Amino acid sequence: MARPVKNRPIIGWREWLELPELGVRQIKVKVDTGARTSALHVTDIKKIRVGRQEYVEFNIHPKQHSSKPVRRCRAHLIEERRVTSSTGTSSVRPVIETPIRLGDVEWMIEITLVNRDIMGFRMLLGRQAIRKGFLVHPGKSYLLGHSTGNKYFGA
Repeated sequence: MARPVKNRPIIGWREWLELPELGVRQIKVKVDTGARTSALHVTDIKKIRVGRQEYVEFNIHPKQHSSKPVRRCRAHLIEERRVTSSTGTSSVRPVIETPIRLGDVEWMIEITLVNRDIMGFRMLLGRQAIRKGFLVHPGKSYLLGHSTGNKYFGA
């Protein structure tokens, strides 16, 4: 028997969200309940060590179908994880943990970093990220997130 759902916000199959620690004010995401993990389009990934900590540096390109604007980011490397894509291709990807903001809700999620240049969306929001907080309406878009025009990065 299904559990009752209490006061969970409804999100659309695509939304605008913010990645505050990465300085991204807006990125269009596909809410993908078929994907277990979330994935972010990045380029020029480099692993670095600072003391005993491992980090990844990468370029983030939040605007769809464009290599600009671009921002260089650094995040703590949680692990490297084998992920199988929707096409069946398996690869090892770096995993970071960072807060995201959708509407008025902010929470931490794990994100795999990968070049998604040929894909339609720069970010997938997988079911692990939304499982406890949201219901997805497959016929609606942008129910909680809103575009900020051409302002992709914060100050």
